Amino acid sequence: MARPVLLALSLFAGFVAAQGPEFGQQYRQRLGGAAAELGRVVADFDRDAAEAGLDRARAVESMRRASDEFIRLRAASMERAFERYAALSRQQAAFETGAILATLRAVAAAPDPTLMSGTWRDYEPAVPTTPDGFVAAGLGFGLVYVLARTLGMTLRRPKRRRRRPDEDDDFAAAPPPRRPHRVDWGRSADPGF
Repeated sequence: MARPVLLALSLFAGFVAAQGPEFGQQYRQRLGGAAAELGRVVADFDRDAAEAGLDRARAVESMRRASDEFIRLRAASMERAFERYAALSRQQAAFETGAILATLRAVAAAPDPTLMSGTWRDYEPAVPTTPDGFVAAGLGFGLVYVLARTLGMTLRRPKRRRRRPDEDDDFAAAPPPRRPHRVDWGRSADPGF
């Protein structure tokens, strides 16, 4: 692979990889808002259940056994809200560690579909200015550079040396003798000292 193409491909990969932390940051901002709002819904439900003398599990079970279809459906939607709140809280905890790989792993392992689609829809690429962005850019650049070089070396055919008719097949031919280097600056070789 030609060096300019390899360099351009590696730089592009570095730029794309640097977008990971930026995308993660925008996802994190949405995550914070969604977790806070769901936290309020969960806290309200828990407070209402406590006022009725129930814990969360018993309150949901009571709603599931209700004769009114709306109340039964509401119990199912509250269970989904509890599960989503727990998942968002786990992701928030991973973001709190500050480690780039932990945050990317937390998002990649179980992304929230609503947050992911909203983040992707509104995402605008940015030049990385954080250490995480520079690390991600370096990793992307290095990975593609090494892979492309390895692939290029694998696909490259070895150069064949042309055989001279007088070469012996059993022994490697000695290199041709070198001609003496002659410098001629328009004067005699004897300086005449």
